[in-house]
Amino acid sequence: MKVLNALRDEGVNLSAFVAFPKGRRAQLDFVPVDQAAFKTAAKKAKVRLIGPKTTFLVKGDERTGAVADTVTKLSGAGINITALHVITAGAGRYGAILWVKPRDVNKAAKVLL
Repeated sequence: MKVLNALRDEGVNLSAFVAFPKGRRAQLDFVPVDQAAFKTAAKKAKVRLIGPKTTFLVKGDERTGAVADTVTKLSGAGINITALHVITAGAGRYGAILWVKPRDVNKAAKVLL
């Protein structure tokens, strides 16, 4: 992938990256540590960016119900999750990236922080 090679070559660090099919193409969602460096590398690679979008990075100790606690908090506040990706990080840790509708971003931030 051209964009991933460009990011690597420019030393761009990502907190999260998710890719999935969208029609006959793919949607790539990046959560860069340094947004300015990310934009510079993408421009250099001639990659068209759409966004930014707001995501939430959730991480913590891996245990039964850890993600359910986060989902329950959002649900209790009347916030629907648009998408959620969770992965074990090893060493007893997990990480998740989640999206909510733009109208719910501020409310979700209050619930999650």
